[in-house]
Amino acid sequence: MTTVPHTVPLAPELEVSQWFGEPTPLESLRGRVVLIEAFQMLCPGCIRYGLPQAQKVRRMFPRVAVIGLHTVFEHHEVTGPDALEVFLHEFGIHFSVAVDRQDDHTLPATMRRYDLEGTPTTLVIDKTGRLRFVHLGQVDDLALGVLLGQLLTEEPDGPPD
Repeated sequence: MTTVPHTVPLAPELEVSQWFGEPTPLESLRGRVVLIEAFQMLCPGCIRYGLPQAQKVRRMFPRVAVIGLHTVFEHHEVTGPDALEVFLHEFGIHFSVAVDRQDDHTLPATMRRYDLEGTPTTLVIDKTGRLRFVHLGQVDDLALGVLLGQLLTEEPDGPPD
């Protein structure tokens, strides 16, 4: 589990082609801790670990804003908006989901911007809008809970040096 120092620049805005649920730009969430779960609907690890954990965080940490980021880097032909809408309904995803903007590159725009290596990836942004945690793969529930608790109690200027 890798945490990022609180001195990093602000997390870049998500590059979104479509929202499912309430559009939630990161700038509108300043003052809140944000968890972004980057996933693909055909990713086994996303279905087994990433999305269920994001749903748990939404239930257990009501002060944490949870956003899904559907970032497709393979199987484009079967993972479009209609299929995603059905997937979100069938899996009971009740937080806003952004669709990563696909342009002329192989990887979607936000995935490139954040230098993500795959899915599932969990990102956590602190109250000041700084990216403080990025992890590819399964994240231990207890470790994530501790991190979220620390960030929720942190003063807006960050932890003491």
